[in-house]
Amino acid sequence: MMVWRVFKLLICALFILCLACFSNGFAPKDMYLVDCGSPTDTQVGNRIYVSDNSTSKYLSTPRDILASTNSNNITSYDDSPLYKTARIFNGTSSYKFSITQTGRIWIRLYFFPFVYDNFNMDSASFSVSTQKNVLLGNFTPEAKNPTVKEFLLNVTSGNLLITFAPSSNSFAYLNALEVVSAPDSLIPDDASTFSPIGAFVGLVNNALETVERVNMGGPLVSFENDTLWRTWVNDQAFLRTPSSAVTNKSLIGAVTYPAGGATEDIAPRTVYGTCTEMNSSGDPHSTFNVTWEFNVDLGFQYMLRLHFCDIVSDSANQLAFNIYINSFNVAPDFEPSSEIYGGLATAFYMEYVTPIATNNRLRVSIGPSAKSAYPDAFLNGLEIMKLNNSLGSLSAAVSEPLSFGKGPKKNVGMIVGLSIGVPLALLMVVIVFLMHRRRKQERLGHSKTWIPISINGGTSHTMGSKYSNGTTISTASNLSYRIPFTAVLEATNDFDESGVIGIGGFGKVYKGVLNDGTKIAVKRGNPRSQQGLAEFRTEIEMLSQFRHRHLVSLIGYCDEKNEMILIYEYMENGTVKSHLYGSDLPSLNWKQRLEICIGAARGLHYLHTGSSKAIIHRDVKSANILLDENFLAKVADFGLSKSGPEVDQTHVSTAVKGSFGYLDPEYFRRQQLTEKSDVYSFGVVLLEVLCARPVIDPSLPREMVNLAEWAMKWQKKGQLEQIIDSNLVGKIRPDSLRKYGETAEKCLADFGVDRPSMGDVLWNLEYALQLQEAVIQNDPEENSTNVIGELSPQVNNFNHTDDTPSVVEMSRMDDDLSGISMSRVFSQLVKSEGR
Repeated sequence: MMVWRVFKLLICALFILCLACFSNGFAPKDMYLVDCGSPTDTQVGNRIYVSDNSTSKYLSTPRDILASTNSNNITSYDDSPLYKTARIFNGTSSYKFSITQTGRIWIRLYFFPFVYDNFNMDSASFSVSTQKNVLLGNFTPEAKNPTVKEFLLNVTSGNLLITFAPSSNSFAYLNALEVVSAPDSLIPDDASTFSPIGAFVGLVNNALETVERVNMGGPLVSFENDTLWRTWVNDQAFLRTPSSAVTNKSLIGAVTYPAGGATEDIAPRTVYGTCTEMNSSGDPHSTFNVTWEFNVDLGFQYMLRLHFCDIVSDSANQLAFNIYINSFNVAPDFEPSSEIYGGLATAFYMEYVTPIATNNRLRVSIGPSAKSAYPDAFLNGLEIMKLNNSLGSLSAAVSEPLSFGKGPKKNVGMIVGLSIGVPLALLMVVIVFLMHRRRKQERLGHSKTWIPISINGGTSHTMGSKYSNGTTISTASNLSYRIPFTAVLEATNDFDESGVIGIGGFGKVYKGVLNDGTKIAVKRGNPRSQQGLAEFRTEIEMLSQFRHRHLVSLIGYCDEKNEMILIYEYMENGTVKSHLYGSDLPSLNWKQRLEICIGAARGLHYLHTGSSKAIIHRDVKSANILLDENFLAKVADFGLSKSGPEVDQTHVSTAVKGSFGYLDPEYFRRQQLTEKSDVYSFGVVLLEVLCARPVIDPSLPREMVNLAEWAMKWQKKGQLEQIIDSNLVGKIRPDSLRKYGETAEKCLADFGVDRPSMGDVLWNLEYALQLQEAVIQNDPEENSTNVIGELSPQVNNFNHTDDTPSVVEMSRMDDDLSGISMSRVFSQLVKSEGR
């Protein structure tokens, strides 16, 4: 018997291995499939579930109770033989599994109640936990249908213990159990969020429970058709208004998986190849949303993974729509077939983590965007997973993992004493602390002051004057300070709307004046914005560490009264974007544009090289490059910035953040961030500066919608001059434009390893400026080819010698050369007499 069982297990393992090889699915290192209560092994599809009879090495229980039934009343789609038997626990019991490879592990628990002897499973109540997490608390499975509870845990030790503890005067039971390795890449460490919690980091350490896994517009997908043995249900039961949606699309064979992006392990083709679509019924003025509603538990956060594959549009960039989670528009004007997502019929997904639920209903909606020519929207699939709370529990009923013993503990006196005593003790400590603090403040005559931010984690050195009643605020110091809310109100005239100079994802920006006459820009966080506390803190941390002539300086911040306010130096000439298009500002000449790009490149180069670990901006765009009164360019908005990889690493794995049109496609596909992601975004900015048009413009013909894609077609044909800003026609030297175009093209290479560093970009832009200025310094009517011919050999033979500063050194010299044009410095290095 034992030999036959081993033989069957080997055959099953070989079958699964072959299947995995053909489907390129994930091959689990650990896989335990247990048919609870069964005297023999059970085959389900191509998998064999091993019996957990009394000789099982997995189970420890005070009493063997193996239940079975001949009932045929299973009404669900799943009539699996696993539900014919069960293991009953009348005391605390545990399964122990050896884990050979730590990391993500699936746990699936199968329940279906029936009556066995004196045990009516409809009345069972129990809790389930592992060493670190409570999975179920005071749980009673559904009475009439099979129930599968699915969890995804991060196991860090060599053993996994799953403990079942009956509630008082009750018992526990289980029909079947799966413990299977999962790909660690299945869940990233961080995910996008929306107000008011900011970015969520640390998903890898959270236990997750599957709430729903839905195939929009398609049939039920059983575990046999999913590489990770998941089940996807149809979405009709969740639609609030079924008539608002249609499900007439099915193009499973057309689905493609991009390299480094979505895979069949993320979701099968059956999910990506079907969708639920907005039912516009031919009405071009439809404005309604399609909404799905789900039941959730209060007090928990939820991770949502939305799956998209544009099988609706006839051509790329045809459709844009809005995506809502509850009342938040998490993806306004979302274009599912844009180049960044791989185009039509390409599978991809997005993830969000919600705030802590205060309502037991979670809504996901899609609706038309004003940017789309026709009102339409679609969704292919959706997964909702509950995150454990701060106590490691996925159940509000039980907060601590259960300890394994001979039976449930019933020391009621101790429980009651701790329940009452501990909160009282904590309350007393808080009261004493507050009283002490109040007395200390009264002794010190506590007045509102500017408190220095700690620079680089060390002690701050106060150089500017502090603020107190009757004291003038000064910005003489370059350090950042916490500024009282009253001072911010005074500087902005109580946030007078006439002083608004910009609106961004974080909130409105106001022009202000301190009482010493210093002009400031005040960015006030909007409580309803999609950006939050994490971006606020990141901005302060980044700008308190770095000072550079081409980075916007942070003067102070305010976090009183639940406000998130950042105060910067005022940039008189606004954003680069506003000088390119969309406003009545005078056009910039080519030299100005080159010097702006050079300045921005210096700022980014400093971020990438100015400390032991690179800082990656992650949101480089023309709207985040500001100009002072002298049109000196400064990089701004560091809310999404992130520290780069360690010395022995090539990248940082992180959720994708950035702005559409500027986002590095390799970063999007692989979720692997490097400095080269900033280089790609800067390459898009170079084209935006040259062509003076939006990077994404849906109003244009399809081939022109995406600036980077469109411009590169002309660049590869050697005809970039055909698409430049009309204000620059005839005013750019051909060799200057050629070098500029080549630089942008290299920045936009498909793979980061093929892109230049920001130092190389800076060098080439300085070169392009010299090629332009070389003609200006001579007779305008002189033959341009001859002039460039005289200069080019000198430039091409220019080498870094011991007495010649490198680009890195030149960039760092910049602070000491305030007021001196780096173009003049560079020209002296290029010319023979300067060398």
